[in-house]
Amino acid sequence: MALISIITITYNAEKFLERTILSIANQTLSDFEYIIIDGGSKDGTMAIAEKYKEQVSYIKSEKDKGLYDAMNKGIKAATGKYIWFINAGDEIFEREAIQKIKELEVAASPDIVYGETMIVDSVRKDLGLRSEIGPHKLPKVLDWKSFKKGMLICHQAFIVKRELAPFYIENNLSADIDWEIKCIKAAQKSMIYPGVLAKYLEGGVSHQQMVKSWLDRYKVLQSHFGFFENLLNHIAIIFRADWKNILRLSKYVKK
Repeated sequence: MALISIITITYNAEKFLERTILSIANQTLSDFEYIIIDGGSKDGTMAIAEKYKEQVSYIKSEKDKGLYDAMNKGIKAATGKYIWFINAGDEIFEREAIQKIKELEVAASPDIVYGETMIVDSVRKDLGLRSEIGPHKLPKVLDWKSFKKGMLICHQAFIVKRELAPFYIENNLSADIDWEIKCIKAAQKSMIYPGVLAKYLEGGVSHQQMVKSWLDRYKVLQSHFGFFENLLNHIAIIFRADWKNILRLSKYVKK
């Protein structure tokens, strides 16, 4: 059994997929299986996947019901001890990542390994670490209740034992938050990765459908925290977002 099942979800991703594949293929330790789940792309995505077929353990391309349906297909196909989603456009940050995760697994066999994420733009320019440019700081101790105000850990920097990983709820843009919370609730031991785990390409589906994303997040967090606590938490989220915008705009005010 491989140490990690790395799963990439694609759909019309010919501009991004090769970087993702190379970041995986160039790892210093090959104790992983690589799975590509494609939603029936109409561009050259599958030609790129075919180009690197020697590095891919499993490829499936067919029409799906959306992102989280595809991710569930990835979980079903996985056979590794851990599951790690690195979707098209994202990259593993360090060539030694699998080696470092292996060392953590040998030393302590954590249920979850989590870490930092570098945010990059469409031209691959580093924008900064997520915990430095965003509102969420990487926790030293992982607690599901810390997710009360949103996505605490970037999905690409969250690795969980396959036996603990549930299937994603579908038709909800914040299913990744729900999934991480459920994983943490089921876990007994979590460890921080010593370094930066992933590069995340900004501008995903949740950014493109911001209103629905907010509503879906509200529903997900209410299912875990209850009505009144969730309401208070979202008031704080809105206040935090408003002040962030005020501070951003203040840079352009003439003095």
